[in-house]
This record gives sequence, C-alpha cells and structure tokens, in this order.
Amino acid sequence: MTYAPAADRGSIMPPSGRGQSGDNAVKPPVSVLSPFRHKPFAVIWLATLIANIGTWMYSAACGWLMTSLATAPLMVSLVQVASTLPVFLLAIPGGALVDIIDKRKYLIVGEIAISLSASAFAAVIWFHLVTSWNLLFFAFLVATGEALTAPAWEAIVSLLVPRPELPMAVAANSVSVNVSRAVGPALGGALLGALGVPAPFLLNAVSNFAVIGALAWWPEPTRAASRLPPEHFTSAMIIGLRHARYNRHLIATLIRAAGFFVFASAYWALLPLVARQQVGGGPTLYGALLGGIGLSAVATAVLLPRLKEWLGVDGLAHGGALGSAAATALFGLASSPALAISASVVAGATWITTVSSLNVSAQTALPEWVRGRGLAVYITVMAGALSLGSAIWGEVGSRLGVAPALLVAAVGGGLSVPLLRRWRLQTGKGIDLTPAMSWPSPAMASDINPARGPVMVIIAYRIDPKNREAFLEAIEKAGRERYRDGAYAWQVFEDPGDNSRFIETFFSDSWADHLRQHERVTKADQVQEEAVLRFQIGDGPKITHLVAARSRTATRKAKRLHT
Repeated sequence: MTYAPAADRGSIMPPSGRGQSGDNAVKPPVSVLSPFRHKPFAVIWLATLIANIGTWMYSAACGWLMTSLATAPLMVSLVQVASTLPVFLLAIPGGALVDIIDKRKYLIVGEIAISLSASAFAAVIWFHLVTSWNLLFFAFLVATGEALTAPAWEAIVSLLVPRPELPMAVAANSVSVNVSRAVGPALGGALLGALGVPAPFLLNAVSNFAVIGALAWWPEPTRAASRLPPEHFTSAMIIGLRHARYNRHLIATLIRAAGFFVFASAYWALLPLVARQQVGGGPTLYGALLGGIGLSAVATAVLLPRLKEWLGVDGLAHGGALGSAAATALFGLASSPALAISASVVAGATWITTVSSLNVSAQTALPEWVRGRGLAVYITVMAGALSLGSAIWGEVGSRLGVAPALLVAAVGGGLSVPLLRRWRLQTGKGIDLTPAMSWPSPAMASDINPARGPVMVIIAYRIDPKNREAFLEAIEKAGRERYRDGAYAWQVFEDPGDNSRFIETFFSDSWADHLRQHERVTKADQVQEEAVLRFQIGDGPKITHLVAARSRTATRKAKRLHT
C-alpha cells in the first residue's frame, strides 16, 4: 500500500529524475507504455496496482463507515485529516532516512508494518469494536506507516526508468492510480453490501503483500559506495530543509501546491456526505463517484502529452486548478446522481492535470543526493494543505451546510489561480543537476576525524573595484548554492583598507559534511561558480579550510555524540 494523500490514496511513485544531465537533447518517448520495457518498473507497477485497489477499497469504506458512526460534516472530514496529518508530521524524517539508508530494505520493513496495522484495523471492525474515534485512530496509524515510506516510493523511480522516459512514467503511474481509483471504490461499495463492512478492510491488508513480494524480488541496482560515513539523521533533516529553502524552483512548486490542495481538499473531504445526504444515495453511489473520478483521470492521462504541448506546463496546471474549482461547485450544486457523476468526471480530469504537473515540477527541481528529503518537503506541504483544508471545509460544512462549504471552496480555488500565476512550474527541468566533482580535495597535513567540526571555509578574491556590483550579484547567487549543498552562515566581506579584496566564508557542521558538499556541487552550480571566477584578477582565488580546535577529551565527546 503505497502513499498518496487521502484524496489520491494508493498512488504509486511519481517519477524522479537522475538529475538533468546532458540528455535534454534526447526526445522522450511518446508512448505511455515505454517504461514497461523495463521489467522492474513493470513488476512494481503491477504490484502497486493490486495494492492500490485494496487501498481505495479501504479508503472508500473508511469514509462511508464514518457516515454511519457520525453524521457531522466535521467528523466525516476528520477521516481525511487523520489520513494526511501523519504525512505532514513525518514525511521529512522519512525523507532523511531514505537518503541515508537502503531504500529497498526500508520500504520492505515499512510495508510490512503497514500490513500489520491494516490487519489490526480489520480485526477491530470484524469484532464490531469500531467507533468513530478508534476509526480515526487506526486511520492515523495506517497513514503513519505510509507517511514514513512515502519519500522512498517517490525516490526509487529514478532507479526503475532512465531519465528520458520519466515523463511517460508519470503518465503510467497516473494510470495506475486512477485505474485503482475507478475499480477500488466500486468494488469496495459492492463488498460492503454483499459481504459486510469488514470485507474491504481485510482485502486491503492482504493486497499489500503484492508490494512486499515485488520489493523482495527487485534486484536494486548497486551504486558506487561513498568513502564517507552515512549522514547523521538530525543533520540530514536540517540540510534537507535548508536545501528546500534555497531551491527557488522547488519553492515555486510548493507555493503552487499549497494554493491548489487547500481548496481541492473540499470535495474529497465532503464527498461521502454529498453521496449520502445531499444526493440521498448509498455506498454504491459513493463508489461510483470515486470510480468516475478515476476513469476520467485515466482517460485524461492518455491525453496529457498533447495537452501539455498545446497549453504548456503552467497553462495545463492553471486550467486544472480552474477545472477543479468548477468540479467543487458542481458537487455543491448536485441534487441528483447524474449531476454528481458529471462533477466526478470533471474532478478526475482536472485533478490529474494539476497534480501531475506539480509532481514533475518537484522531481525536476532536485538533485539525486537530496531527492528523498526534497520530495518529503513537497509531500509535507501537500499533506498539510489537504489536512488544513479538510478541517476548514468540515467546520464550514458543520456551520453552513455541505453545499455552501463546497461553493465557498470553489470560489476560493478559482481566485487562487490568478494570485499564483507568478510562481511558474518546472523551471528546473532544463538545469543540469548531475554532480560536477569540480572541487579539488582539501590539502591536509594529517588525517582529520570526519566528526570534527564545525568547518569554516574562507575564499579570498581579488576584484577590480569597478566590477564590485556585478561581482556581488554573482557571488550572492553562489551563496544560495552553498546553502543548498549543506553549508550555513554564508557571508561575503570586503576590506575597507583595500577595495579590491573580498572574502567569502561559509560553515559546515563537520568535516564529513564539508566533504559531502564537494560531491554535491552540480554542473549548474559549476556554471554559477565560473561566473564568479570571471571577476578574479590574477591567480586564485585562495581557499583556506579551518576546523574547530578542541582538546582530545572534547574531541572524543564530540565523536560519541555524533555516532
């Protein structure tokens, strides 16, 4: 059972890039079937499809079961909050773990834990012990496992398909999500009526073993071993957050994602009540509404390459956001099954166009070394917006009614489109994020304990005073690069007694962290550094590395703390 927000439960991994190497000139394949030539992708895709069907049965059954335990819109919307809040809280720690330990083994352990949690949830329902509050507890518990594994699912696709086929992998993954969304809820609704409430929950727990088996079979490619020790967990999280803060391409994606999901969450949170109270249907209708969203999204996924060529990335995302607002309004106005299903068709088509654009934008903004952490930040923002939106629209629905809440959300979603136009998507797509390995190894008189730190790097420049402003503009861009690669407390100084002398300084937490920084410099970073060096007069610049001086006793204590 792979993670997607409750609005998009069961999503298999959106694709990630290996970095934007010189393959930009390679034209991506135009067929959505291209990634299936790679057996690991095909096997894991099929396994996740099976698990996703189980997940969608579970998700639909959760929402419907809550409507029989509590009718207040806020309580029903809390099912989605319980399913997305753990992602908001835990995705970043999960992303740090993904970047420092074996991804495949981590996923296997995580998926086994999810299966056990889902099985316990099914047992509670089987023995008629379920209440509205323990339903929320188990939804939160299952989502906790999914939150911790979500960044790993996001990150491993770079190991499954080559870079030119990633756009088609996006479409193939979207097809998996939406086929399962079309089949799972309808099947879940039928099972609820034929076999009783426990059936979808039991099948969900069993279906997840398909993923565990596929991961156990998959021979993960070996990577060149680093000569450096693994990153410390806390440091890895801090460095990942620092990278996200100074990655302008990712920041634009995060802003757009937050603006979209907080309003789009409305119909996902309140859809069970639309089916049960507003339209007056049963679990079959609820399953049909979710299935309509899935089928519409599958049909739209096939058209995504053409739509993208016609509208462009931002045009596609803006159109999807406006369409999502229209779908939310239609749900608010729905008084018959026909109109509600029409709203589902619009919702599915517009959801996939926006979400796929956002996913690819996040993927292409990140180099490989920080992919798990960067995608975890994206997932955190997405989940946070969905959780916040679900709680808001549930409360509005409790006060004003379901239909008014959906209409207010629709207006907000429509107004957000012009307000967010300045933040463009996929601006990092053409940037070369492959490692440059351009920094020379520091000169050392003796071996240095990797745990020693902090490390201070001093770079002395000699610049023609008439080029001062241009040099400072260039080096400020290089400063953002230092932050992205793991440094902190960056600054540039000028000598008031010699107006041609400038000093750049930055710090790393430890000697090992600084050596990792050498490995993280990308070819795009190298271009920016060369722009700074063009202003250098004569030989140089002169680079000095300084390590914090400590007594032997203090060094031993620091080493124990680090390990």
